[in-house]
Amino acid sequence: MAGWFSLEQGGATAGDLLVRDVVCAWLRARKIVHDVAQERALGDGVDWFRVPPSAYTHLVFACGPVGPELAVAELIERFTCCRRVAVNVSLVGDPAWRPFDLLLERDGLGSAKPDLAITRPPGSAPVVAVVKIHPQGEHRGARPGIAHAAFDRLLAALECAPFVVDTVLDASVPGRRSTAEVQALLARADVVLTTRLHGLILALAGGVPAVAIDPIMGGAKLLAQSRALDWPASMTVDTVDDERLRQHFDWCRTRAARERAVASRARGVQGAADVERMLFAHLGRH
Repeated sequence: MAGWFSLEQGGATAGDLLVRDVVCAWLRARKIVHDVAQERALGDGVDWFRVPPSAYTHLVFACGPVGPELAVAELIERFTCCRRVAVNVSLVGDPAWRPFDLLLERDGLGSAKPDLAITRPPGSAPVVAVVKIHPQGEHRGARPGIAHAAFDRLLAALECAPFVVDTVLDASVPGRRSTAEVQALLARADVVLTTRLHGLILALAGGVPAVAIDPIMGGAKLLAQSRALDWPASMTVDTVDDERLRQHFDWCRTRAARERAVASRARGVQGAADVERMLFAHLGRH
């Protein structure tokens, strides 16, 4: 089994790997023994340039463009002693180049075939929104770099899909042009990592669990809000450790955390109603 994922720095796409997995699953289901030629950065496999082609009966090339001028041509030509099969590919370049015994194009001269990646279910990796505080000179005890480095280590150790959300509005930047855009981004995360007060507040407002690190030594407004909302997945920058951070993150992926986020929002809404009552009781006296 080979493809663009077989070449060192071949630029394999998510689609290439999904198609690889589809065809490998077909082979395993039929108990067909096979090796996967794969660059080391993508996991275990064999080196297509070092294994003897005579050790194999077939070469199955899966997904992507193939043609005599492309980098994969050398791989395909090396296995001339095998029966060569191309699955889910697009032929490009010289139409006279026909090295395959069986060619199952996804978009050839005939009718197009569905790309095999469509058969794979959605990935289960959590989507993580990261909301980082900007430097704030008014807080002498601020150490946001420590917290952000802890976030970076956590994300490096996880299979997840992180994206940055900036709550500072900017009319020229999509995703930051309005409060609605910021709220929409946070609401689509599974977990929020934040050193910003409103990263926590807007996450819980959308029912999304958040891991909050107060960037002020000893804690300040972010810790105070966590207490006011009875939200447990928070700590101060001087108490951060990787194990505790991972425990908070893992808990935030549970149903219990989602339910707690809803409860925290309800607590906040009730608190806001109390503030409204006190405000207008005062205004009514003047």
